[in-house]
Formats: sequence, C-alpha cells, structure tokens
Amino acid sequence: MTSPSTAPAPHKGARWIEQWDPEDEVFWESEGKRVARRNLTFSVISEHIGFSVWSMFSVLALFMGPEFGIDPAGKFFLVAMASLVGAIMRVPYGFAVARFGGRNWTIFSAGLLLVPTTALMIVMEPGTSYTTFMVVAILTGVGGANFASSMTNINNFYPLRLKGWALGMNAGGGNIGVAVVQLMALLIIGIAGAGHPRALLSVYIPLILVATLLSARCMDNLGPVRNDTGAAKEAVKEGHTWIMSFLYIGTFGSFIGYSFAFGLVLQNQFGRTPLQAASLTFIGPLLGSLIRPVGGQLADKLGGAKVTLCNFGAMALASAVIVVASMQKSLPLFIGGFITLFVLTGVGNGSTYKMIPGIFRAKADAKGLAGEDAAVYARRLSGASMSLIGAVGALGGLGINLALRQSFLSVGSGTGAFVAFLIYYGLCFAVTWAVYLRRTAAQGQAATASEAKPQLSYAEV
Repeated sequence: MTSPSTAPAPHKGARWIEQWDPEDEVFWESEGKRVARRNLTFSVISEHIGFSVWSMFSVLALFMGPEFGIDPAGKFFLVAMASLVGAIMRVPYGFAVARFGGRNWTIFSAGLLLVPTTALMIVMEPGTSYTTFMVVAILTGVGGANFASSMTNINNFYPLRLKGWALGMNAGGGNIGVAVVQLMALLIIGIAGAGHPRALLSVYIPLILVATLLSARCMDNLGPVRNDTGAAKEAVKEGHTWIMSFLYIGTFGSFIGYSFAFGLVLQNQFGRTPLQAASLTFIGPLLGSLIRPVGGQLADKLGGAKVTLCNFGAMALASAVIVVASMQKSLPLFIGGFITLFVLTGVGNGSTYKMIPGIFRAKADAKGLAGEDAAVYARRLSGASMSLIGAVGALGGLGINLALRQSFLSVGSGTGAFVAFLIYYGLCFAVTWAVYLRRTAAQGQAATASEAKPQLSYAEV
C-alpha cells in the first residue's frame, strides 16, 4: 500500500473524483454507472463537434468550384493534410487526460475548435492562395485529435465488461459528426447554392461554444488517473500496440479516409455536381457511425478477434465490388459497394477497440495478476496504447487520400487505389487470424498440460 506520506495529494476543485472503482459492482450500481453515463453523454457531444471540424475541408471542397483554381489532386492533398495532423495530435491529446483531467482537457480541446472554424470563415473565398488553404487545413486537424482524449477518458470510467459498448457509443457518437456536417452541407447547397460556404461555418461556431460550456458544467475529472510515463514506454515496446495499430488503420483509417474522399471521387470519377455528391456522401459515414456501438456489443458477446476477422473478410469482398464498379463505371454498384464498406468499417471500429483492453487484461492474467492488480495493469496499458493506436490508425485517412490522389494523377480514376485497399484488408484478415485466433487451441491444450503456469489466450479478446 502507498503510505500517506507518499500518496498523491488530492486535487483541488469540486469536479475531481478521487475514488473510482468501476469493477466494484456495488459501487458501479449505486453511483458509478450514473456518473459514467453523464460523462459519456457530454464527451460524445464535444467529440462529435470535433469530428465535424476535422472533416470540414472534405465538405468545403464541394463548394470549391473552378474559380478557386484547385484541381482534384490539390483537393485530395488538402484533406490528406487534415488527416495527417489529426493523427499526429492524437498522441499528446491521449496523454493529456491523465495530466490535466478528462473534464479540463475536454473544455480546452472543445474551445480550441474555434481557431480553425474562425480561420475558415475568414479565408473561404476565391482568390485565397493554396498555401493559406493548406495552413487552415492543418489547423482543422485538432478536431481529429479530440477522439484520442475522449476515448482515453471514457475508457477509465467503465468496467471491462462494458468497455466495448461504452467505447463504441463514444466513438460512434463522435464519428457521426462526419455525416452531420455533410448533411448540413447538403442542406445549404440545396437552399443557398454552392456559392455560400460560410453559411456552414456560421452554424458551427455557436455549437462549439455550447459544447465547451456543457463540458465545463457537466463533466468530471478522475483523480486516480495519473500521468504514467512508465505505461507509455511499456505501450511503445508492446508488440500488440503496433499489431492493433495495423488493424485499426484498416477500420478507422478506412472510415475517415473514405469519409473525406467519397464526395471528391463522386465528383471527379463519376461527374456528379456538388449537390448530387452531397446528397450521397453522408449516407456511408452515417451508417458507419451508427453501427459502431453494435460492433462493440458483438465483440463483448462473441470476442473482438472473431468479429474483427469476419469483418475484414467482408471488407475485402466489398472492396472487390468497388474495383469492379470502378472499372465498369457503374455508379449504382459503386455506391452500393462503398456504403457496405462504410458499414463494415463501423463494425470493425467497435470490435478492434474492444480488443485493446481485453488484450491487456489477458496479459495481466498471464503474468499471474488478479483482482485490482490485474485491473490496474490492464487500465494503465490499454489507456496508454489507445493514444498510440488511435494516432497510427488515423494515418489510414492520410494513406487513402494520398493513394487516391496518385491514382487519379496516374490513370484518371481511383481503381488502382481501390485494388491496394483490397490487398490491405486481406493482410489484416491474415494478421488477425495468425495473432489472435490461430494459437487459441494450442494454448488451451498447453494450459491443460501445465496448469501451474498462466497461459495467454485471446479467445475472448
């Protein structure tokens, strides 16, 4: 036990909770569940606005006609830069929760969204230089970083048995911000035309203010969650952190990359007008966001690795449909394949994130830890690894937009990029099976033969 002289001093302020044990069922039912759900609700609101700001440039690109002087490759590069910055910033954002408190950091990160939104309000007009647009696209990346701090924070509030559902709800509510901003763009283009991009931005500035105020009023900081540089170093050295990052590129990287690129592909490969493109782009992100909690729940019941394996197989098949549609220039088949792929990215997002705390709990069991010691180990390592996995996974958005940019420059369509995506999903399928499912039976036999030594099994991860 930690002696009173060495115990961390309690935080000052009414919004700090110094005792928190969600694995204690009595505490959870009497108090913990209510507090966790309140924090989840307002975490979703702020993360939702963050995703909308992060994907703002992919929507505004629909408003950027020939008078802006930016070709399709240039637009893909702008949204790619937003993806890159959002991915990189997820690392410090994820660790900021333990340093400053989940509530405090949510207030700051939500308020910071005013910077790119206000900047876009100023520069969004023909005649603005490409360099200026690039700088503002970089600023919008902070919206994508909100995901890491939000997921790390909510992970600390919930017991292991409910993490799949809670993380799925949190991420799905945030992800749906992509679809909502696209719906808003559709509404504005339909009413005012494509020449009024500032109308979209004027909607989001007051929403950011409201989200910031709600975070300050309704959320809490968890005192037991401390900055742990040791956990961060362990997470970096842990092979499973990088394996899960590889898989998360295939799920979340695909979701955000396709969300950013879908409208541009419809415009430049299938000749859709801004209104026609906007009327289709929101469907995929909307369904992918809504299905994410279902992916988490399926993983809670069936095991995240099993759900993830089946999901990557289905994603490869959907990608094959998209390749055929792209080659045959069949818009209905292309849209059907893409929407199916969006839904599958949502399921995979939920199942892969469920795997993370499960993997580290399995490692705790293999180390011979039990009870609170096992819970603390799993919480430390899963929280630290989530920041890294979320960051690397978001780089998939960068990769998808750069691949599509190169494909359009080389062959005038996205077919080459879609073939590459199909191959990647096949690799993810193979890695999931080889690492998390292939060894399960052998490990079970080893455990029967030698019960004295704890065995690491991912059957229920």
